[in-house]
Amino acid sequence: MRLATFNVLHGRSLTDGEVDPARLRDAVAELDADVLGLQEVDRAQPRSGRHDLTAEAAAAMGGQSRFAPAIMGTPGERWRAARPGDEARTDARAYGIALVSRLPVLRWAVTRLPSAPVRSPVLMPGPTRRVIWLRDEPRVLLCAVVEASTGPMTVATTHLSFVPGWNGAQLRRVARELRRLPAPRVLLGDLNLPGPLPRWLTGWRVLVAECTFPAVDPRVQLDHVLGHGEGLPDVVGGKAVTTALSDHCALVVELADPGDPGPTAPGGAARAAD
Repeated sequence: MRLATFNVLHGRSLTDGEVDPARLRDAVAELDADVLGLQEVDRAQPRSGRHDLTAEAAAAMGGQSRFAPAIMGTPGERWRAARPGDEARTDARAYGIALVSRLPVLRWAVTRLPSAPVRSPVLMPGPTRRVIWLRDEPRVLLCAVVEASTGPMTVATTHLSFVPGWNGAQLRRVARELRRLPAPRVLLGDLNLPGPLPRWLTGWRVLVAECTFPAVDPRVQLDHVLGHGEGLPDVVGGKAVTTALSDHCALVVELADPGDPGPTAPGGAARAAD
């Protein structure tokens, strides 16, 4: 079973600044995941040609898909927090996360995560390296209970806040919510937390340890695949993948088939007690 997470930067390429759905479809096809978690996903946004990026990814991969908006409106401009039912407004501008699954989906679940209550400083890259104060956005957790070869399994994705401390609290809540769903459980996402912090905060198993940001010469791991619970298959491979779009690498993990644990991925996979 291959699982992957990818912050797609609303489909934009850093090479030319363009959003080309064909590039997104090619990147998704290259990842060849059974379940794929996507972050920074646009729907009906002018900046991405009003395309439904979840539908584009699903067309390239096949299977079932679900988009979960975090905000309605345009990021950085006018927006409001998404509410239940907004995912059905396919013609409305929205921004959020998505899951695409080739495995049968038995159940979907969504948990909304409120934004930090205050603006927070962010260092902007460039020659001036100026600090600006940004309003945080609400976040969302999207879960799918899928039918794996060994039975039901929960796979989820999220994109946590950039605000230090607040993102850690969000991750703890995500772990609590996921424990309500069937084990084994895998969390895919851009957690905005570096390196080992997600394991320290949750006690979950790190399934692949690779730097993912920035996409050119990655120096830090912000994107993670974490596992928890009885029955979680062994890791037989894991890697970061650079694509033709986004400022993040995608992160891929290969899980063993039942009865064939295989070798542990060299350098990429680590284990921790659940």
